[in-house]
Parts: sequence; C-alpha cells; structure tokens
Amino acid sequence: MKVIDLTVDELKKLISEALDEKFKEMLFDPDRGLELRDEVEERLKSSLASKERIPLEEVKERIGM
Repeated sequence: MKVIDLTVDELKKLISEALDEKFKEMLFDPDRGLELRDEVEERLKSSLASKERIPLEEVKERIGM
C-alpha cells in the first residue's frame, strides 16, 4: 500500500503509531530489571553523600565539548 492510497485518518494513525514506537525506543531502559553490583551501589551512595561537585563547564572541558 502506498501513502497516497491512505485516508487522512489512516495516515494519522500510521504517524501516531510510528511516533509511539520511536518514543518507546527512546525511553526504553536496557538495564531495567538488572541489579547493581554492591561496589557500584556503594560508589553511587558515596557520590550522592559527597558535597564535592564538578562544575558543568569543567565536565564539558574534560570531555572535549
């Protein structure tokens, strides 16, 4: 079937389904359901508890942005 053969409603539905599929791809978390290793969890907790922060500009500079 060609796009030219679609009704307006069929085209809208097709576009809506394509957008829905793309949004799901973008929002999908490939790590969902996986568990963090204890070491990683501890590092995250430590990082969140720390008051030390790196300014965004410095991070950008470090990664070459």
